[in-house]
Amino acid sequence: MLQPTKVAGLSIVSNTFVVLLKLIVGIITGSVAVVSEAIHSSLDLMASVIAFFSVRISSRPPDKEHPYGHGKFENISGTIETLLIFVAGIWIIYESVHKLLHPEPIRLPMLGVSVMLIGAAVNFVVGRYVKKTGEKIQSVAMRSNALHLLTDVYSSLGVAVSLLLVSLTGWHILDPLIGIAIALYIMKEAVSLGKESFLPLLDTRLSKEEEGRIRHIIDSYSNEFIEYHDLRTRRSGPEEYIDFHLVVPSDINVETAHHLCDRIEKDIQEVLHRPKVFIHIEPEHERKYTKPLKQSQ
Repeated sequence: MLQPTKVAGLSIVSNTFVVLLKLIVGIITGSVAVVSEAIHSSLDLMASVIAFFSVRISSRPPDKEHPYGHGKFENISGTIETLLIFVAGIWIIYESVHKLLHPEPIRLPMLGVSVMLIGAAVNFVVGRYVKKTGEKIQSVAMRSNALHLLTDVYSSLGVAVSLLLVSLTGWHILDPLIGIAIALYIMKEAVSLGKESFLPLLDTRLSKEEEGRIRHIIDSYSNEFIEYHDLRTRRSGPEEYIDFHLVVPSDINVETAHHLCDRIEKDIQEVLHRPKVFIHIEPEHERKYTKPLKQSQ
């Protein structure tokens, strides 16, 4: 598999080709749906460019100015992509309504059909590859980019069907109606993308499934500690941050406690992608714990 930056670069090349092809044919045919698809694909191109740079930046190690790393650059890029999608969606709706009020015949509709099918095929192949890479490295920017590409596949097929129907029936009203449908669809996808990208900027916790894995691992060592509490989790780009307090018997030495933490951390690293685990050790002191398997709240 190629390096993440090379995969992001591949999507830039493919999107540039698709955008130019759709834009030229959209102008030739006079189809607002094809032009709308060119705009949609231009968003994919912008997403690919943003993903390319955000992956490069987020992979940098922590430095003096960014001691927690650069992971949130990916979340910022995903949020920017969401805003761009909404702007483009509004513009597509505006142009579609204008064409509903001032209808114009579509020239060479089968040319538009051919271009939509070519664009769908290119984006399907590249989108699947970007998605696979993004899931492997837990990159929100690359998963967002893949979402753009695969969304473009469905919308391109929809336009191809509408142009085919226009060619067979002569119902030119289908063209702007499909344009509006595309706009609403990509704006709906933007909501999903926005949640995934923006919420980590607010340091929201990991998913219930991910926290469940963490708790299961900690509980598997319950015979070696008293209890744990104040479990906190958050995500920063491709990295997960986990910290909690671990109460241990007062009579164990530092080396034993440290070794316990190392084993817990190692197990967590096996079930998450890039976890950063911080465990605060607390001695038992005078408090008496009667339920060692239960986490205090």
